[in-house]
Amino acid sequence: MSADAAPPRDRVDRELLRIAFILVLGTFMATLDATIVSVGIDRLTDEFDVSVAGIQWVTTGYLLAVVAAVPASGWLADRYGGRRTWLAAVGVFLLGSVLCASAWSVTSLIVFRVIQGLGGGLLPATGQALLARVAGPGRTGRVISVVAVVPLLSPVFGPLAGGSILSVAPWPWLFLVNLPIGLAAALLARRYVPAVPPANRRTPFDLRGALLLSPGLAVLVFGLTEVAHGRTVPATAGLIVGLAMLAGFTVHGLRTRGTPLVDPRLFTRPPFGAAALSLLVLGASVFGTMFLLPLYFQTSRGMSAWEAGLLLAPQGLGAAAGSVLVTRTISKVAPRTLVVTGIVLILAGTAPFTQLHHGLPDAAIAAALAVRGFGMAMVGAPVMNIVYSRIEPEHLPRASGALNLLNTVGGSIGTAALAVVLQNRLSARAPDIPAAFGDTFWWVLGFCLCAAAGATRLPRTGVRRESGPELAPRGRQ
Repeated sequence: MSADAAPPRDRVDRELLRIAFILVLGTFMATLDATIVSVGIDRLTDEFDVSVAGIQWVTTGYLLAVVAAVPASGWLADRYGGRRTWLAAVGVFLLGSVLCASAWSVTSLIVFRVIQGLGGGLLPATGQALLARVAGPGRTGRVISVVAVVPLLSPVFGPLAGGSILSVAPWPWLFLVNLPIGLAAALLARRYVPAVPPANRRTPFDLRGALLLSPGLAVLVFGLTEVAHGRTVPATAGLIVGLAMLAGFTVHGLRTRGTPLVDPRLFTRPPFGAAALSLLVLGASVFGTMFLLPLYFQTSRGMSAWEAGLLLAPQGLGAAAGSVLVTRTISKVAPRTLVVTGIVLILAGTAPFTQLHHGLPDAAIAAALAVRGFGMAMVGAPVMNIVYSRIEPEHLPRASGALNLLNTVGGSIGTAALAVVLQNRLSARAPDIPAAFGDTFWWVLGFCLCAAAGATRLPRTGVRRESGPELAPRGRQ
């Protein structure tokens, strides 16, 4: 793709699909790794002779690093260019993967997971912004509908992949499996992904905002995680300090004369505010359900990680089918219609899980998950398309970072909140474990209703149609 030959206005050609495939490899690698390690927790507990409370930081440390990294993605892409930032993120992620595989103690593994999470947090936001910039507003919706399905598939196939690896190989291969994917993505990107030049106006890094936002989110998620584990003092301290830091960031973002890391005013501008609410709550619903169901399958039904992953697979299949529908209709159907329909399907697919204590059969669970997956594919891509097609190209990296941050934070906070609810209901319902899980799924329904309220404020009309932006030749950064 050359600078003087802009892509056709609406046609998604082979070259654009190739670029999308390359960039989605990075997102797939990062999002898959967030769940693939979960099935190896028991193995890691035995390997390092540590308690469950200690080994859970292998997952929590990665999650906190992702939350800390996402806000900086926009500034990095503005400063160094989209492709260069994306390639650097792949490199950091692979370095963290190699280090994790060579860990000699649980402390070293947690530190290396943080390094891995810093790279993994940058990949989805940077990749989406780069792809939207290459595609241009007229083609963004159709190509994003394909890319957006990856985060929905990863939580489903992560346990399957992890279980398969551990059945034939030692635990370091949970991390080494990233190497061929990452190296292939980097080599292909160097050759085929065009270099989007950095922003013309280089703004200084918002250091004060970074010191408030990323650590504030990390501390807040940490506090919620401690609530789930019943540790009152660190939980209270984490929640108070995290909320105070986020409040301080909001005040700073409104008062600063420079460019804040994430502009709080973005959330007051339609349709960004409604889109942000929808993605925030969708993240809580998707990742919260992916936390609850495997736990229910294994604790109440005695399934292995592999069996639980198989029963979750219909959600991934439904998401894949939904993405095909969205790809064909996103340029013809009003975004709000797609999103509201998707949320209704998610509600319909979630409602049966409130009745787990009635002995819901596997076939009903599989059907409900397929409906949920189909609905989820109809939400993420149209919401991102609304924002990406209505924002200036130079603002895409920061907007993408903000949306991915909200989705990540929604998943983190939603999962932690549902863990607290589940713990409470297990105590109240003991020994009726299915009833406790059923009670907790009423909260998931509540999340979906909040998302529906936000979706009603999305635009009724289709996206604005413009030609794609001119890009720098491949050989330049």
